[in-house]
Amino acid sequence: MVWTKNDYPESMKNLNESTRNKAIEVANALVDDGYEEGRAISIGISQAEKMMNSNSSDIYHIVPHDGEWAIKKENAKKVTEVFRTKAQALDKGQDYMKKKDAQLVIHRQDGTIEKMKNTGS
Repeated sequence: MVWTKNDYPESMKNLNESTRNKAIEVANALVDDGYEEGRAISIGISQAEKMMNSNSSDIYHIVPHDGEWAIKKENAKKVTEVFRTKAQALDKGQDYMKKKDAQLVIHRQDGTIEKMKNTGS
């Protein structure tokens, strides 16, 4: 099942909109990875709440960008930096996590979420 902003599990109804949208995104990625729906929902909610309630001030994404990889601050219109490889972007992303106490969301080539990291993970 693919959940949307208008069609999501009952257990997400009391989340605020931004947390719910993040939980939907995470849960959909987990189902795509083969997780059972109930487990994906539970993990999605947990991860979204951690991200939204974290003391970290910034969230950065490692995303595919014109055949390369980029770091993009969440909700930014433009990417922060572009790299030839995903590994290079991940290295820089790790630096952002340490220096800026930021969270890192790592995407796959197709744009779906692969993994989320924060300074505690």
